Amino acid sequence: MTDSTGKPAGTTRRGALKTLGLAAGGAAASTTLPLWARYAGAQSAEPIRIGFQVHRTGIGAAYGRWYERTTTAAARRINAEGGINGRPVEIVAEDDGTDPKRGAEVVEKFANQHKVDVAFGTLFSHVVIGAAPRAGELKLPYFVVSEGHHVASGMLNRWTLQPGITDVKSQVQAMAPFVKENLGKKVTMIFPDFAFGHNHRDFFTAAMEAQGGKVLEQIAIPPTETSFTRYFPKIPRETEVLYHVMVGPAVLTFVKEMGEFFGPSRPEIFGFIDSLEAVDIASPGLEFLEGTYFWEGMPRYAQPDQSEYDKAYRAAVGVDAKGASLDDPKDIATFAHMFGCWETLYVIKAGMEAAGYRGPQDRAALIEAVEAMREMPESFEHPQGPKLFNGKTHQVFGVQYISQVEAGGLKVRHVTSLEDGFYPDEVDYTTQAL
Repeated sequence: MTDSTGKPAGTTRRGALKTLGLAAGGAAASTTLPLWARYAGAQSAEPIRIGFQVHRTGIGAAYGRWYERTTTAAARRINAEGGINGRPVEIVAEDDGTDPKRGAEVVEKFANQHKVDVAFGTLFSHVVIGAAPRAGELKLPYFVVSEGHHVASGMLNRWTLQPGITDVKSQVQAMAPFVKENLGKKVTMIFPDFAFGHNHRDFFTAAMEAQGGKVLEQIAIPPTETSFTRYFPKIPRETEVLYHVMVGPAVLTFVKEMGEFFGPSRPEIFGFIDSLEAVDIASPGLEFLEGTYFWEGMPRYAQPDQSEYDKAYRAAVGVDAKGASLDDPKDIATFAHMFGCWETLYVIKAGMEAAGYRGPQDRAALIEAVEAMREMPESFEHPQGPKLFNGKTHQVFGVQYISQVEAGGLKVRHVTSLEDGFYPDEVDYTTQAL
């Protein structure tokens, strides 16, 4: 993410954007006001309607449930602080079934039936790719929480932004040096056979080659697969590092079968926590993971140096220090990803306030206001860590976490810098007409 001078690219707008971090005292003061007083200065009593495209069913359901829980918590906090431009936030949720065709239909429904101000929340990359073109046609701001490189690659349109979570290209570029220096140079990759997995395949292979390493084999697995043992014999014997990233309801089966296949003798293992999202690491059959490494978007286990922001975020969403629901310790959160919903809602709030957003007639101004954003300091609004937003590519860049399985938990071993994930711009959406 650099300009012609070699410095990180980005834009600023004179005094337009407020720092997203809000002093705890200010938040506490606002919550003491009665609701009528919090919204008394609003130009309209009508709520800001945010269409939440959620994977309630399909292979993304585990993520969708926690995305919804996080979104509800963030909206509750925003409303307790006075809403957006003095107006309350209303979340309008629709299930897309983790299906591209239904995703486009949901976007259409948001625009024409629910009359929402913006659409938000989509995770699985194939759904984003299927739905974003329709959002562009409808001129509906579409804020995705997906990780795929499809936004920053230029594949989509000016109405689609990813300002609350980093993309795979940035993540794997930041991870590759650690893998090469600490685990090995000869890698076999196992990944889901759709756009998200293909991002891993392409970008991690390139990143390892840039480090002097080599990917020996790339094993693509259908995301709806329920048994994985037949794929493991494809792993070359000379493999030093097994890199895995799987998604969907069968992730626990995948990890258990991988352990059964290797037994006591295994290569080094580096996984993306997607393979264990919503799964208890202390589950029977996962003992072989002890000592292996995972990428985490946000550490599931609270660390000894836990920030006040992480602590407040967990309390708001209802998650304990181990990343499980406060209501049920067996209900494990998709903690490495769901923070993106919290942070994206606060970006929407900041953008609307900078644009003086009143209604759909100001959607273009909202896009321009978000494009003008740059620094997003670690704060209650950005508890995952500090970020930089690139208004040209519509993609945010943040720190990444590498954790090791230790005594049935996860201990952070390395935190990347923002610069570790920067890459040259591939598009300038600001040149496209709104």
